[in-house]
Amino acid sequence: MPMPPSPAAPKTPRPQAPTPPLHPALALMLLVLLVVGGMCLGLFIAMAGVGVLYGTGVLMQVTDVMARPQNHPEGWGVLMLMQGIPLLLGFGGGAWALLTFTSLRRDAASRLAWRPFSATWLLAAIGLIIISVPAMSILIAWNAGLHLPPFLYSWEKAARLYEDQAQTLTTFLTRFSSFERFLVAVVVVAIIPAIAEELTFRGVVLRQLSRWTNSVHWGVWLSAAVFSAIHVQFFGFFPRMILGVMLGYLFVWSGNIAVSMAAHFAQNFAQLLLLYLQQRGTIQFDADANEALPWPLALVSLLLTAGLLYWLYQRRAELAAPPVAEAHTLTSHGVEVRRPAPPVAGHTLTSHGIDSAEPPRA
Repeated sequence: MPMPPSPAAPKTPRPQAPTPPLHPALALMLLVLLVVGGMCLGLFIAMAGVGVLYGTGVLMQVTDVMARPQNHPEGWGVLMLMQGIPLLLGFGGGAWALLTFTSLRRDAASRLAWRPFSATWLLAAIGLIIISVPAMSILIAWNAGLHLPPFLYSWEKAARLYEDQAQTLTTFLTRFSSFERFLVAVVVVAIIPAIAEELTFRGVVLRQLSRWTNSVHWGVWLSAAVFSAIHVQFFGFFPRMILGVMLGYLFVWSGNIAVSMAAHFAQNFAQLLLLYLQQRGTIQFDADANEALPWPLALVSLLLTAGLLYWLYQRRAELAAPPVAEAHTLTSHGVEVRRPAPPVAGHTLTSHGIDSAEPPRA
């Protein structure tokens, strides 16, 4: 008599491998698309706001208002709307969407590093921006007076004309006829850029370039160069790039993007405050001038800035820099993935002697 077949053992479902993170190049390209999409959405919302606040008549001639805002009583408010909302939804919203809805969300905590930190970091970051102003004035004056070789004269002339036009618009936006206008400018010129641009350039660009090059330092410097270039101001490129470098290292050393946001806000707010006080006649200092401050003051500023940077470097958080899990290189054979070597036991010289650093066990 044949034996009945034995019941089949239930199959154990195989655990699915986690989705690998996006290649850095793909992540950066996707970021560009999301930023452009967010800015388009922001422009639509800003135009709707213009229609609600100023009426359809102003909305119908919004192009002329933006081109010649000084000829329209609503020009200042329209420009603030058209600048603030697209920036917030473009750079801020684009970076947030990339970190939330893609495979990058798995290590969002390591990249944005929203972890506890002491208030000392915030105060030091703000202090760093303030004490570096005299030293930065030397670089600002040098870059503003930079002359290119003769064969690039036509390009230099066009660049200076463009920047003069942009400066005219900036001067109009920072003309504060009331304290309420000053508060609006603080939101649009200081708070929104500090949040949106830090999310993009430090939260995404720095991290992805660090992954691609397998070096946090390359990530800091390259993201600072992109940060400066995106402002399209050649005769202010180098000071803004150095600012981006300081913001990048503040993020890396502190382990928290809120620190670089605080420093970025301090930079923009300090300039707005000086302009407001100057327009009220409280001070005589011209915050818009590209003149270098006296050399002794600049030298003291440089020494204090270097000392504070070194002090912050000595107090950098453990693994504050976003961990580089792997590096990607585009070659003729495809994408080459390079992973760092496993940690080995080492020794660190401390004030208490020599500590043995054993590799972590699984």
